[in-house]
Amino acid sequence: MCAEKFRDLTVVIPTLNEAEAIGKVIDEVLSVGVSRENILVVDGGSSDGTVDIARSRGVRVIIQEGKGKADAIRTALRYINTPLVLIMDGDYTYPASHIPDLYEKIREGYTLVIGQRVPEPGAQPLIYRLGNWMLTKFFNILFGTRLRDVLSGMYIVRSGTLREVEFTSSGFGIESEIVAHVVSTCGEVTEVPIRYRKRVGKKKLNVRHGLQILLTMIRLALRYNPVFLVFAIGSVPLIPGLIIGGWVLYNYFFTGVKYYVKGIIAAILVSTGYASLILSLISLYLKRMEYRILRMLRKLSQRE
Repeated sequence: MCAEKFRDLTVVIPTLNEAEAIGKVIDEVLSVGVSRENILVVDGGSSDGTVDIARSRGVRVIIQEGKGKADAIRTALRYINTPLVLIMDGDYTYPASHIPDLYEKIREGYTLVIGQRVPEPGAQPLIYRLGNWMLTKFFNILFGTRLRDVLSGMYIVRSGTLREVEFTSSGFGIESEIVAHVVSTCGEVTEVPIRYRKRVGKKKLNVRHGLQILLTMIRLALRYNPVFLVFAIGSVPLIPGLIIGGWVLYNYFFTGVKYYVKGIIAAILVSTGYASLILSLISLYLKRMEYRILRMLRKLSQRE
């Protein structure tokens, strides 16, 4: 696959002290046919020679403004003039051999194509797999999606859509913000399975970052689907209500002790929580219906 085929694609590689891996990553990207002019390394202030290694490969290297991955992508947008952008980490975990797969998929009309990670043995500890699974499930509930890897660090997106993102999240939460924006503006998202290798160099992601991503998803839900989130939170009293109610009923039927006040409290909690739960489900259904209608209208307008 020649570089001419990727003339409408810029590969962005955010880095921070990736001297051990960046050379291998760039060499791989070049090997699949992406030209040096279409590779952009955005460095966040490396002190280990990452910048020198990247420049020795003849690719464009810029120093990002601000701090974190979100600022790296925002800085990169100032230097991108292609309609497609592929973002991948510079730690050698994502094989560049999958660039053609993602590229071909987005040309089918999708707005965003995510590289769904399939970890090689030893590439991703169980705790990280579990955390990624839980965060992805939580995102799916909030935004009505059916994704399997919302936090993947390798994905291709239309640059026009990427410029619409507000970049309010920091660090590794940027992936969830990009996906949230795309699905909330009726863009089409899909996934392509890709291999995921053991990183080269020191790992930067930890449990603290997972909690930050969780908070980012909640903030995104408040922005894009606040009605669902408010009612979902309002349904929380259903849990203590059922516990108290079960305890009251147990004593009533098996011990003969009657707890009227606790029973009233349980009834109030259950009724309030249940009503909020139903309203949250209705709001989620209506939001999904809104997405489908807007996507249909967009497709109709494109045909005209």
